[in-house]
Amino acid sequence: MNILIIEDELRIAQLLQRGLEEHGYKTAVAYDGMLGKKLVMQHGYDLVIMDIILPKINGIDLCREIKGIYPDLPIIMLTALGTTDDKLEGFDAGADDYLVKPFDFRELEARIRVLLKRGTTNSPGSGAAVLKAGELEMNLHTRIVKRGENEISLTPKEFKLLEYMIRNKGRVLPRVEIAEKVWDTTFDTGTNFIDVYINYLRNKIDKAYDEKYIHTKPGMGFIFKTD
Repeated sequence: MNILIIEDELRIAQLLQRGLEEHGYKTAVAYDGMLGKKLVMQHGYDLVIMDIILPKINGIDLCREIKGIYPDLPIIMLTALGTTDDKLEGFDAGADDYLVKPFDFRELEARIRVLLKRGTTNSPGSGAAVLKAGELEMNLHTRIVKRGENEISLTPKEFKLLEYMIRNKGRVLPRVEIAEKVWDTTFDTGTNFIDVYINYLRNKIDKAYDEKYIHTKPGMGFIFKTD
């Protein structure tokens, strides 16, 4: 497995490279966002690890650019910024996971395994290409979402959350399950990540319509249902 590290701090980049190679991964390192972007375009990587604060192109913009071209390429963000807003910004840009420095390398390696395993099991063409629920239609290949005739623009994480809810419609989904299945992680469920993203989806797919699809079950979680 080939992993690209985009990190401008030499010591951290070298530690990451050494640790990953000891675990059997092939690695390359870029010390600024511009070089990182160039390497991604030139080579086929299985996963990218990047800092948010980078020279030339910051990690948020770089993540958004990479995901616009390679939506299925897993990206883990590493940063000293640890507030909820910082994490939401990273996830909105398309990041698949987020680790705050300093971190335990074993945790990083575990998250890498989860993301790489997900990539091998979610191969193109597996399952239905279009999901339908009520007036909603999701094309998993083109990433186009419509409610009736109206196209809805979703971020990568909103898309993944909606897909999971539709696949499990009619069933109450606890916050912990959503965290594990949509974010592939068991991050601190004391944060309001799930509620924030549920509200994002509600504003986009329910707010302008009489029939609501996403419902809250107090003390239990959320449920997607259609009449």
